[in-house]
Amino acid sequence: MRRGRDRYLEGLEAYRVGGAVRDSRLGWPVKDTDWVVVGATPEEMQRRGFRPVGRDFPVFLHPETHEEYALARTERKSGHGYTGFVVHASPEVTLEEDLARRDLTINAMAETPDGRLVDPYGGLEDLEARVLRHVSPAFVEDPLRVLRTARFLARYAGLGFTIADETLALMRELAESGELTHLVAERVWTETEKALGEPGPAVYFRALDDCGALAVLLPELARDAKMLEAALARLDCLPEGLAGDECWRWARLVEHLDHEARDAMADRLRLPRAYRDLARQAALTRWLRDQPGPGPAAVHEWLDGIDAWRRGERVAPLLALVELEVPRLAETLGRAWRAVAQLSPRILVEEGFKGGALGTELARRRRAIIVQVLDQDARSDA
Repeated sequence: MRRGRDRYLEGLEAYRVGGAVRDSRLGWPVKDTDWVVVGATPEEMQRRGFRPVGRDFPVFLHPETHEEYALARTERKSGHGYTGFVVHASPEVTLEEDLARRDLTINAMAETPDGRLVDPYGGLEDLEARVLRHVSPAFVEDPLRVLRTARFLARYAGLGFTIADETLALMRELAESGELTHLVAERVWTETEKALGEPGPAVYFRALDDCGALAVLLPELARDAKMLEAALARLDCLPEGLAGDECWRWARLVEHLDHEARDAMADRLRLPRAYRDLARQAALTRWLRDQPGPGPAAVHEWLDGIDAWRRGERVAPLLALVELEVPRLAETLGRAWRAVAQLSPRILVEEGFKGGALGTELARRRRAIIVQVLDQDARSDA
């Protein structure tokens, strides 16, 4: 990608790097453009009008485009986890040294402002071969790269990408070494949530399972191979309008887990409230769907459990999940909900009910309406 003359960059050795180079050559939408500057100092960047924003290493925002310009740097392992690095940024660091610290060869390409490719590690060849390959053995120094590699596989699932055998071996080495346990929950969830938004989210979890990382990070999902495969199949089976939603995909993934396992995973990953709530609703809906019948008590318990009385908008998408597998039941539940939703608590208040008696009578009448609808459906099926 060629770039016009930029007065702020005159005299600087600047290169477009990373995802922007990769995606532009794949014909993939480019979201953000990052740059590396070789041979400059922080003081020089600020004199040119660039605004410093980096906390851990020198990163600056362009005065007009607001794109990020980072000074070339190297990293040296100094501890556990993805934060255990000593960063060295100086005018002596070369572009090749900066690119060498990156995870995959397809992310270690650079371009000059006039579009000339700089590719010291064979990223273009791997891009064309649809291979995710590590740049160097230093891949194992950052356990987060296991999740990132799996996420890139999920992103480009439709393009036929695979993980190089030697890279998969390093991912397995990281899973076995205990390094993954040093990842903080927020980073694990950030990568996982991003993967849930990719075109092939199931690929992410399969890749983690293949290298042994799933058993370390999400053991609740990994402990039963048959249930895991069924859960991953559900990620590709969502009603229209919900298919690309990360929260719904997570709910479908974990709906088979009991509440202890689901809550343990949610607590460990520090999941947002929306993800916790929807997962619980999906699990309750699965429970209802699997009931023989189900009877009026189960239907009422389901409506209570999803808080349908106050949050009626929750019912339709959950019924859409039921419809995917048991269409006739979804029709019956829809009729029961529409009928019972007509009963207003205000009517009972006007009749003189209040306090605990109001709640008891409201529940009794709701169950009676549900019984009536279920009986009507049973007679029509006879």
